[in-house]
Amino acid sequence: MTGAPGRRPVRSLDTLVRLRRALGPAPEPRRRLTVPDGMTAPMGCDAVAVPAGIGPLLMPRLPRVGCVYADDTHWWWLLPSDSDYALEWPAPARYAPGAIVPDTLSAPGLIHRPDGTLPYTPPIPLYLALCRLTGTPPTWSRPISA
Repeated sequence: MTGAPGRRPVRSLDTLVRLRRALGPAPEPRRRLTVPDGMTAPMGCDAVAVPAGIGPLLMPRLPRVGCVYADDTHWWWLLPSDSDYALEWPAPARYAPGAIVPDTLSAPGLIHRPDGTLPYTPPIPLYLALCRLTGTPPTWSRPISA
């Protein structure tokens, strides 16, 4: 379709629908854990997921517990961004940059909110507690191979 000089061509609804279908299916929406109202995340947010059975075992082992979310299968802990730097989080934990969680049947709900305005669980105590519970030596204590 051509229009008058200096004017953009007119597109019909059929053309727009064909163009959209040519792009392929829309990407799945990404679900991000949100910081509760009244809290700030000045260092950004990542998350670590652990199986729901491990979550309650971690709580008493930590000096401070930040925001924790849970769904039917996992507990999610908010951490400052880049808390995976130089760390290999022990299996079965999953590190989620940007606190983006996979699509599940139900959205994780907030089950613990700390006092104050920071949503973070300190990453090193959480990492060490997970290592202890899973029997995994911390990254820095593993032998180095030549």
